[in-house]
Amino acid sequence: MSTSTATSADAWGTPVPVLSFSPVVLPAPGRPVDLHVRVSAPASGTNHPVILFSHGHGPSNNLSSLNGYAPLANFWASHGFVVVQPTHLTSRTLSHLVADAPGAPDFWRSRAEDMTHILDRLDVIESTVPQLAGRIDHTKVALAGHSYGGFTAALLLGAGLTDPDTGKVVHLAEPRIKAGVLLAAPGRGGDAYNGPMAEQWPIIGAVDFSTMTAPTLVVAGDKDDPRHFTDMGPDWHADPYTLAPGPKTLLTLFGAEHGLGGIAGYDAAETTDENPGRVAALARLTAAYLDAQLHSGAPAWQAACEALTTGPDSVGRVESK
Repeated sequence: MSTSTATSADAWGTPVPVLSFSPVVLPAPGRPVDLHVRVSAPASGTNHPVILFSHGHGPSNNLSSLNGYAPLANFWASHGFVVVQPTHLTSRTLSHLVADAPGAPDFWRSRAEDMTHILDRLDVIESTVPQLAGRIDHTKVALAGHSYGGFTAALLLGAGLTDPDTGKVVHLAEPRIKAGVLLAAPGRGGDAYNGPMAEQWPIIGAVDFSTMTAPTLVVAGDKDDPRHFTDMGPDWHADPYTLAPGPKTLLTLFGAEHGLGGIAGYDAAETTDENPGRVAALARLTAAYLDAQLHSGAPAWQAACEALTTGPDSVGRVESK
């Protein structure tokens, strides 16, 4: 991480002020609307790595957009990352504009292309956001996504997908992304994809994790029951770990449902498992994991695991391969 936010274990208890700027509007030829992103960054320091974040769906009108997931984005930014959050075409904030656009309603390809477009225009973002110019390390890029955003992240990290419309296998891996975090992401297709929503959303069951080679932390709640997609139970959300090649790490959060404690927004009433302590622990663990992947030898991940996943008060368990 940057020289101003050293990666010693105790640095994680010392957040710095955050600057948040939105929207940064990136023209995107061929997209029904321009790409809007929020950028959150430490107020000081240089050589900051980047986290791209892909939002999921949800019942709220605005959390599934650049306006959501503040509990994670603010923590990551306050601990040295530049966080870039696009509003994908699946966002409810755009429904009235894109309902009949090509790719609707899933926009699975567009969502992945949003992230590639951001990386292509990272210099524009850096020059547009006040006080950010010259402070990003363009060689250190990570990616995180929640729910359908985890599906999007898996594609960018190397997972293949059989296009339901053509039957052809598609690969959208983005080599500039060095590591990722999948938060309550969908699991396997095939015979396991047998819930009532499976026929309505075939794209979810079309993914192949066997080619997802990038280092990835898979986060699954042990109470996250995806019965609308499968009868596998919460283990389905561990599939991106189980079915992908290493290096992979699985963090199973105890008592967590699909909202993982409330990561989509501060005090979001829709959260079925509201737990601010869990959200804080998850923010620290994910930041520490990505720090370790982007800065070889960084000690924060081991320290975070020892503090949060061991002993009688552990928030979850960790395994790796």
